[in-house]
Amino acid sequence: MKRDISRRSFLAGALSLPWLSLLGQGARADARPSAGLEFGPAQPFSFDGLRQQAQQLAAQPYQVPPIRHADLLDRIDYDAHLEIQSRPEAALWREGDGPYPVRFFHLGRLFPLPVKIHAVRAGTAREVRYSSRLFTFGKADFAAALPDDIGFAGFRVLHSRTEERDWLAFLGASYFRSAGELDQYGISARGIAIDTALPTAEEFPRFTHFWLEPTSDPQTMMIYALLEGPSLTGAYRIQATRQERVIMDIEAVLFFRAAIRRLGVAPLTSMFWFSETNHQPSWDWRPEVHDSDGLALWTGAGERIWRPLNNPPFVQTNDFVDRDPRGFGLSQRDRRFENYEDDLVFYERRPTLWVEPLEPWGEGAVQLVEIPTDYEINDNIVAYWAPREPAQAGATRTYRYRLHWTADEPYWPDRGRVIATRTGWSTLPRTPPRPMHKAWFAIDFAGGPLEQLDKQASVQLVASATRGSLRNPGAFQVAGTRRWRGNFEIELEGGEPVDLRAYLRLGDRALSETWLYQFIPRTPSS
Repeated sequence: MKRDISRRSFLAGALSLPWLSLLGQGARADARPSAGLEFGPAQPFSFDGLRQQAQQLAAQPYQVPPIRHADLLDRIDYDAHLEIQSRPEAALWREGDGPYPVRFFHLGRLFPLPVKIHAVRAGTAREVRYSSRLFTFGKADFAAALPDDIGFAGFRVLHSRTEERDWLAFLGASYFRSAGELDQYGISARGIAIDTALPTAEEFPRFTHFWLEPTSDPQTMMIYALLEGPSLTGAYRIQATRQERVIMDIEAVLFFRAAIRRLGVAPLTSMFWFSETNHQPSWDWRPEVHDSDGLALWTGAGERIWRPLNNPPFVQTNDFVDRDPRGFGLSQRDRRFENYEDDLVFYERRPTLWVEPLEPWGEGAVQLVEIPTDYEINDNIVAYWAPREPAQAGATRTYRYRLHWTADEPYWPDRGRVIATRTGWSTLPRTPPRPMHKAWFAIDFAGGPLEQLDKQASVQLVASATRGSLRNPGAFQVAGTRRWRGNFEIELEGGEPVDLRAYLRLGDRALSETWLYQFIPRTPSS
């Protein structure tokens, strides 16, 4: 598992390079002459042709791509990569002949494998050719010695021809992400996940080719991608639209070279270090540090579920079994700056990423993987749809879904939702000793019908636990607010996790979504 975590941390941490490099910086001065884009010969292109290409590749043995000029690329480390900027005049569609200007990422130690990028118009594609004249290199001028056929690492899409800020980027393996509705990068998505959190090494297929196409809608672009890996290939069609929020409609056609033990569809990758729920083990000046604070589920049966995230002492994988889920996502619900106090990275603006299947997905489970971390640079949270039917060699599958990069989960019903989960010792103040086998939970709910209730309403907290003794469940309106708090005590023996469940009820009517939590009791050794 150590190898898997290192690989994910490497990719996810490296993804922060572009955004850091754009903070308050334009293109650096460079004595080298600039150049506009140059293109290869025209070739016919269609999504049907891309599907055929992926299918043909799947019938052939996987070829491990060589790293060309590895010694030189290895010198382009983190600091050197920050020095390298793409020139504004070297952007695709910079003259308004496409929806948004597209700039390119340079190769380096963190991203040594090139991708081919093509511009598409009217069924014809032409490759965008790399040239060192498309970049300024600053103190990393040694990188200009790379040949003109070395290729790009990825690309990013800008807000407009007059703004340097970008709202969408593809960089590293099959990772991509958007700044979303609040214009702040955070959570990432991937094309596919293979064997996540298994004892064997996780596989990271990569997008090797991209085709970018404008549409008749000035706010929408089409992105086509070829996915290649040891166990599968894939043809992807992505319609990306930026309005108030960012919406991406994705069609993924997968061709399996080999059987896959754990397939993750529409995988999301995020970071959770600590929050109001688990702040005690963390020694940091900020109250909370996380890109997402919970997993949100909308089941096929219509139940809305909130599962606060954990930073566990060991790797945890939880299955939320379902049939034809209506949606799931990793959410950042806490939007108050004072709960983070970090005016450099603005965790309160990090996007919520919601997956909406566009067709029935059948039986399976939303799997949540939580990996221990002791710092914020490590992405330690993964969520995806795991189909019940195993993926077999020679099979083909198609998945269609929509990604919402937004502030809140979409399609919210008239229900209260969880806004905070707090835990602590189950004891009266100044009454030692603190019993490790007991814990107290306080869950805050807000919104929906809760806004209309007065404090005398006979609201009940319905709570249960898979083991142990759950005592004194109750609910009350928090003084001076419209929030309602449910609390209870749990008494346990041993350190095995326990699954908790709770919601608010008035009579026979559910007032809130369902709160789920996996509690890992403290032991003398912890």
